[in-house]
Order: sequence, then structure tokens, then C-alpha cells
Amino acid sequence: MVQRTLLPAGMADVLPPQADHEAATVRRLMAGFASYGYEAVKPPLMEFEDRLLAGAGAALAPQAFRLMDPISQRMLALRPDVTMQVARIATERLNRRPRPLRLAYAGQVVHVNGTATRSARQVGQVGAELIGVGPPDADAEVIVMAAGVLADLGIGSVTVDLGIPTLVPALLAGESLDPALRRRLRTALDRKDAGEVVGLVRPQLGAGRAALLARLVALAGPAETVLDALMRLDLPPAAASERAALAAVAATARALASALGHPAIQIGIDPVENRGFEYHTGVTFALFAEGVAAELGRGGRYHAGTLGAGEPATGVTLFLDVVLASLPPPAEGPRRVFVPVESGPEMAAQLRRDGWIAIAALAPAADATAEARRLGCSHVALAGAVRPVEPADPLPSHNPTEFLQEGHH
Repeated sequence: MVQRTLLPAGMADVLPPQADHEAATVRRLMAGFASYGYEAVKPPLMEFEDRLLAGAGAALAPQAFRLMDPISQRMLALRPDVTMQVARIATERLNRRPRPLRLAYAGQVVHVNGTATRSARQVGQVGAELIGVGPPDADAEVIVMAAGVLADLGIGSVTVDLGIPTLVPALLAGESLDPALRRRLRTALDRKDAGEVVGLVRPQLGAGRAALLARLVALAGPAETVLDALMRLDLPPAAASERAALAAVAATARALASALGHPAIQIGIDPVENRGFEYHTGVTFALFAEGVAAELGRGGRYHAGTLGAGEPATGVTLFLDVVLASLPPPAEGPRRVFVPVESGPEMAAQLRRDGWIAIAALAPAADATAEARRLGCSHVALAGAVRPVEPADPLPSHNPTEFLQEGHH
């Protein structure tokens, strides 16, 4: 029995053919973003901690691995997200490029902990950022582009859940709530616990404000229904402004989706959702597919740059593991042909030019057909011709992202 290496919890080996499928999916996603004018950038895997986790990036600090750089003697952080790196590139390296600036990326991130829906701590991300222009048109472009690219991959019934995490803070602006109480209220809102919300708020803000917050908790649902109910609520001016921004993005996204031929995109609204949107400053969104519990991706409006207010920006991050799990099984790849020694390297080269995967023999084979079958080839090149062979016996099944974790041997 071969002893396998124990990997850290949440780390995995991706094996053939899934690794090829993942790479092909990344190429298709990036090509989809490129068709909208988003240019690829490639930030480093780690940066100095005091820059990567500064400003809006501070919200990512709990999920960042840290290590000492032996050269500079400064602390480094492994990126837990790519968005803030792209924002840095836009505002520092590409600050003279004309706006709006459209950038895209694909890469791996590492988290200190997994989540309830994702145990993996190394996750592939593919994303796009639109920098230098405000809502609602920029938000609508990113939302519809992301949903459309996912639909073009073959993921059906893509749902976009819009949120406005700035609504509740605007509603409570000027109220002298204890910080601990605000944290407990935020937790209750995230859990959609209307009873807990009322119990926390009523003693200090009164029954009216408590009832209003409880009403917001219950409003999640289809965009038209939620917006109709939101518009009937009596909100203070700051909160009403956030509501108007949400309505504008929803209407613009719906119109753009229809114009671009993506009528299957469904739009919902959850006006109090905040989890995962800690550094966002306006309308946010999460992408879901029918039958898949985890998010395909998320995004929204934020300020690009670590100094001052920064530039207006909006973006999307797609989570590659969930996207892959939502796709139909990969189609059969390019045909594999075994080229025995007697057929020569010239024939192998010609077959590759013709689109085959040509597996050249490194030593003479007693039975070329049997060797082709052993190597999983569908064809064999003999006497100047390509001939089919019977499929190889199936290999034992395995988990495509099989890994050993502590306690699992």
C-alpha cells in the first residue's frame, strides 16, 4: 500500500481530468470578461501586511495568514482576497489610465479558516473590477456580465440577490447605541432573527424603530415584491437615499439583462444582508444557481484605494470551486492516440498539428494496441493510419479533489 502525504486541513490535490476542466473554465470566464473590455492583471500572492490589510482591506485581516519576510524583516500577508490588490493596481500603477477602468483577474487565495459551506482554505477566484464610475450603470454592467458569463458556461437559473449593507447604518445614524449592542444587533440581523432584533432595539430606540427593523428582516424575496414593500416604509432621509440607490441598480440591471438577451436572470433583494460585505459602501450582490447551496460569487460597490475616500468602484468575485460544482460534467476531451516507436516522431508531430493528443512511445511495445489501451488512449497509430481501440477498463473512482486531513487517514 502506497502511503499518501497528509495535507493540511482544507488543502487539496486536484487530479486529472478535473485540473484540466478547472483550467479550461478559468479561460472561459476570463474570455467572457474580456469580451466586455476587462483586461487581465496578475497581483502577487503576498504583500506587505501593512498595505494589503490597510483601509478597506482591514476587514480581511482575520482571514489572512502572516509570515516574516527574511529579506525586508517586515511582516507579509498571504492574500485572502484579490479585490483590494486590483484596486491598488488601479489607483497606483494604472492611475493615469482613462476611466472607467476595467480589470479582470484569476488566482488562488488562502484563508485561515474554512466556512460552514466551504471547508477548503485554498480557493480559486476569478473576478472583474470596474473602477472610476458610480452607480447604477457600472453596478448593472458587472452584475449582468457575471450572471451572463455563468449562464454561458452552462449554469442554468442564475439568481442575483441584491443587498444594501449601508441601509441599516443609515437608519441608525445619530443613535447612541453601545458598540457591543450594535454588534449583537448585527448578528441578529444576519441570522434574520426578528424577535431578537426587537428585543435589542426597543428599550433604547422605541417600538417604532424596532418594528421597522423587524420589518426589514422579513422583506427578503423577489425584487419587485421587496421594492414595493420598501417604498412604502417611512425612512429617514439617509436611509431613503440608500433605498433609492438599491432600486436604481435593480431597475438598471433588469433592463440591461433584457437588452443583452439574458431574461433568465432572476433578481432578488435582501435589504439587511451584510455577511461577507464588510468593506462595501453601497449596493452588493450574491450569485446563486438552482440546487447549489453555496454562492457562486459575490460583489458590489466599494472605494478603490487605501488612502482617503478612493475612487468609486464595483466588482465581482467568482468562487471557482462552487462554479465547477455547478457545471455539467465536462465533455470528453481531445482524442488521445498512442504512437508506437515504429510510427516515428514525424507522425506524432503531424497528429498534434491535427488536434490530437499524441502519446509517443519511449520504447518498443510488444502489442501497440494493448499499450494504447493501458495508457488510456482511444486510438493507435499503426502503418501510417490511426485506428480506434476498445476503451480501457475504467480506473477505480476517486474524489477529484481528494485530500488527507489530520484525523483522516
